[in-house]
Amino acid sequence: MPRLPKFTLSRDKNNNDWVLKADGSGRSVRRFETKAEATAGGVLQNAVGGAGGSVKIKKSNGRIQEERTYPRSKDPKRSPG
Repeated sequence: MPRLPKFTLSRDKNNNDWVLKADGSGRSVRRFETKAEATAGGVLQNAVGGAGGSVKIKKSNGRIQEERTYPRSKDPKRSPG
């Protein structure tokens, strides 16, 4: 099974917004005004793209809040949650 692309949604203190970045490359995929805007129904899934991926969502203090996999069918069955 091929590995899913990994992304991180975190707060950018310099621009006072939220940024979705591809892990490893540090490339910004998309920016959002608020965290609520980014996590609203389907927005992250569209930003990740058709191939899907795993998104770590961080709190404003930098700690990981949750992790989501898109599409859900690609979530490994052996992982908790």
